[in-house]
Amino acid sequence: MRAGAFNPPRDAPDFALPGSDGSQITLARYRGKIVLMTFGFTYCAAVCPTTLSTLSQARKALGAQADAVQVIFVTVDPDRDTIPQMRNYLAVFGPGFVGAAGTPDALAAVCAKYGVTASKQGTGADYAMAHTSSIFLIDRAGRLRGMMPFGHDAADFVNDIQLLLRE
Repeated sequence: MRAGAFNPPRDAPDFALPGSDGSQITLARYRGKIVLMTFGFTYCAAVCPTTLSTLSQARKALGAQADAVQVIFVTVDPDRDTIPQMRNYLAVFGPGFVGAAGTPDALAAVCAKYGVTASKQGTGADYAMAHTSSIFLIDRAGRLRGMMPFGHDAADFVNDIQLLLRE
């Protein structure tokens, strides 16, 4: 794998958060699919849209195999990232993307389970969020298999997804 591998794989911590598709988002719901999970916010100027664009390119490169891949974008900015905001934002990246929102406490608990940090930078309405920018790769059995740092290209994701799909 091109991602940093979890060796041995371990169960991905599950959670239940309101989803941008109108349902509860849980990892159990996506058993049988490869899940690419990342944390960010819709007002992000560079890292988040770059990451999501890369994941969109990877899904396109997978062709029919893309149906076996689900992208989950967990917000780190519950004050601004409403369900409608996330739905509209993620629609740009194509099918197979769902956002997870929630209360500050619920989101902090999910971040803690994954070792994700996030902090507000600046004041006023134009603040930014500094946050962990890795992408977690979760296999069809719901196990953490890899963590890809920001900056990898779509080919790296395609490689790792195809490895997991062959299992």
